[in-house]
Amino acid sequence: MSEDYVRGEMDISTQESTWTGFMKVTQWTSFIIVLVLAYATFTITMGMHWVVALGLLAIVGIGGGLFMGMGSAWIGTVVGLSVFAVILQIIIMFAKAVL
Repeated sequence: MSEDYVRGEMDISTQESTWTGFMKVTQWTSFIIVLVLAYATFTITMGMHWVVALGLLAIVGIGGGLFMGMGSAWIGTVVGLSVFAVILQIIIMFAKAVL
């Protein structure tokens, strides 16, 4: 049976696309985790205002995504997460005002 195998003749397009997808998910997830941890570090431990930290990390996130070739979907994700963070901070400010 092993005599029938010839190295380099097997179609591996499915394996290649699976590996490419896995690496993209890993890249996106890792970068989002880094940005979230940096935001938490800047705001909690360093006492930086949340707007400054959010703006700084949005710029770093977009720049890093462009550098790593993550495409326009990444830019949309960073902008969307930044808008979500602003909305969440507004809700927190309203909750503090009520309580």
